[in-house]
Amino acid sequence: MSHQSDLIATDIDAYLAQHERKELLRFITCGSVDDGKSTLIGRLLYDSKMLYEDQLAQLESESKTHGTTGGDFDPALVTDGLKAEREQGITIDVAYRYFSTARRKFIIADTPGHEQYTRNMATGGSTADLAVILIDARHGVLTQTKRHSFIVSLLGIRHVVVTINKMDLVDFGQDRFDQICAEYREFAARLDLPELHFIPISALGGDNVVEPSPHMPWYRGSTLMNMLETVYIGSDRNLEDFRFPVQYVNRPNLDFRGFCGTIASGIIRKGDEIMVLPARKTSKVKSIVTFDGEVEEAFTPQSITLTLEDEIDCSRGDMIVRPGNVPKVSYDFDAMLVWMSPEAMVPGKTYLFKHTTQSVPGQIESLRYRVDVNTLHRSPAPELQLNEIGRCTIALSQSLFYDSYRRNRSTGAFIMVDRISNVTVAAGMITAREPDKKSKPAPWEIEQSQTPSPSKEVEVVTSQERQARLGQLPATVLFTGLSGSGKTTVARGVERALFDAGRTAIVLDGEDLRRGLSGDLGFSSDDRSENFRRCAQMARLLNDNGFICLAALIAPDESVRAKARELLGEEKSITVYLDAPLEVCRDRDPRGHYADAQEGQMPKLPGAGAPYEPPTNPDLVLKTDESTVDECVEQVVALLRERKLIR
Repeated sequence: MSHQSDLIATDIDAYLAQHERKELLRFITCGSVDDGKSTLIGRLLYDSKMLYEDQLAQLESESKTHGTTGGDFDPALVTDGLKAEREQGITIDVAYRYFSTARRKFIIADTPGHEQYTRNMATGGSTADLAVILIDARHGVLTQTKRHSFIVSLLGIRHVVVTINKMDLVDFGQDRFDQICAEYREFAARLDLPELHFIPISALGGDNVVEPSPHMPWYRGSTLMNMLETVYIGSDRNLEDFRFPVQYVNRPNLDFRGFCGTIASGIIRKGDEIMVLPARKTSKVKSIVTFDGEVEEAFTPQSITLTLEDEIDCSRGDMIVRPGNVPKVSYDFDAMLVWMSPEAMVPGKTYLFKHTTQSVPGQIESLRYRVDVNTLHRSPAPELQLNEIGRCTIALSQSLFYDSYRRNRSTGAFIMVDRISNVTVAAGMITAREPDKKSKPAPWEIEQSQTPSPSKEVEVVTSQERQARLGQLPATVLFTGLSGSGKTTVARGVERALFDAGRTAIVLDGEDLRRGLSGDLGFSSDDRSENFRRCAQMARLLNDNGFICLAALIAPDESVRAKARELLGEEKSITVYLDAPLEVCRDRDPRGHYADAQEGQMPKLPGAGAPYEPPTNPDLVLKTDESTVDECVEQVVALLRERKLIR
C-alpha cells in the first residue's frame, strides 16, 4: 500500500519527501498463548501488499514443513523466524516488523504470549503508542490476557484495540463477541485504559483485518488497518515539560561547544532561558543544531545539539530544563517494578540503575507490596520472582532528576542491571508519592488514607503478613554446648547466610545478655537458668514479630531447656548440640572461662566444676572438632529449609 502514489512515476524526490514526513505509529500485539498474534501480523503485511514475491515464495514453501495450517499459507511464519519458534509454534522473542501505508509508517512489535516470556512483552511495549490485545473467541479472557492488559496499563499505553480473533471458529457469532467484550470491560474498569476499541476478526482468513468481513454484517465498525491509520496520537507526547538529558558534549574545535542528546519531552526555542541540573546554573539557548543545520525550535523526540550563551559546566548525565519547570530531584523514590530475572529480587542488594543518560548504583530498600494481576489486589511479599510486579522503595547513591511515569514516560522509566553479570533484571516505572494534579493515579497506586481518627482502631500487623514480607516462618534455634564449642561462631555464620539470602535472623548471645539485661546475675546454677529464661522470653517476642532467633547459650540443664521449648512451642523450637571434646574446648577457650575456672574465679563453669547435661534428643548434632564453620552453617541452613522455615 505504500507504493500507491502517483508521485512515484512523476517525481520520486517528492514521493520520498512525502514518505519521510509520514507520522510514525509504534504498536504491539499481545495476549495469551495461541491467540493468533503472529498470524495477525502476517495477515496484516500480506493483505497490505507489504511482502515481496521472494518472501511469499519462501513462506509458501516453509508453510508446508513448519506451518500449522495443514500445508496452506501460514501468516505466522512472517514473524516467527527463530528455529525454536517454528518447531514449537510459539513466539519466544520480540519480533519487529516495519511497513507503511499511504497515511502512516508503522513499527510492529510481535510479543510472546507465554507467561515465561512476559518480560519480553514488557520490553516490546515500553515504546509503543498503541496495543493490540488479541483474545481467542473460543476461550475468552484468560489469565495471560489480564496480565498483558495490566502491563499495558502500567506502561502508560493510552490506545488499546481489543481484537476478538478466530471468529470463524465460533460461526462469526455476535453473541459470543458481545459476551467477551462485556467480560473484558469488567476487568479493564480497574485499569487505566483511556481509549478502548473492540474489533471482531479472523486473522487467518483476513476478516476485518484490512478489508471489512462479509461474514459479520452485524459489525459496522472500523477494520484494524483503518484503526491503525486513523487513531490520533498527537496529544500523547508531553510538550509542556522540557527535559533534555545530556548524552555527549561535542567539542570539535575551540569555537564550538555543544550539548548533544534526545529531547525527552517538551519544546525548546532559540533564545529560551534554561537551567542545568544538578548545578542549577542558568543561561540562554544560543543555537539549536541538527543534522540538517540550525533550526529555530525543536521538540520531542528530536536529537539535537544545544549551544548556550554562557560557559556552564555541563556533562553527560546532567539535564537541561526550564527554570520555572524542573523535575523532582531526589535520592529515593517509589517505583513499580516488572522483575525480569530468574533470580529473585532481594531488598538490600546493590544494583545499577540506568535512567535517561545516568547510571547510578542503588538499592531496593523495601518491597511495599506485590500486585496480583488477576484481581489487582496488593499483598505483602518478601521478594519478587520472575515476571512478578510490585511496588518498591528505592534509594540511590546520588540524586536523580525524574518525573512520575504517568506524566513523562521518558524521565519516569529506568532499568535495573546486575553489577556482576551486567544482565538487565528489572524495568521500573517511577510513581508519584504525592498526588499529581495533571495525571490520574492508577488503582494500584492509590494508598489508604493516613488521616488519624480517634474512633478508628489501628490495624494490627498479622503473622501472615510478617511471614509474607520476610519470606520465612519464625523459630528459635538454640545452639547449646560447652564453652568454646563454637556456639556463637556458628550462630553468627548462620545469621550471615540467612541475611545474604534475604532472610532476617537475630543472634541472642548469652555473654551479650550478661552485659545488659542479665547484668545482675552471677554464674550459679540458678542464675544460669534465669539468664536462659530471660533469653527464651526475648526469643518468644522476636518469634511473635516474625524473626528467626539464633540463641547461643551453654544452657547446661536439660529440664530448663525443656521448659524453654514449652514456652516457645515445639513447632518453633530447634535444638542444635555442638559436641566438642572438653580438651578441644579448653584449648580454644575464646573468652578465658576455663582459665578463670582454674584460678577459682568461675567455680561453677559447666564441664569444669559444674555438670553439663547434653540434650537427649537434639534436632541436629554438630561435631565442631571435625567440621569447619562453613560445613556447620550449611547443615543448620539445610535443616531450616527441611523444616520449611525458609525458602
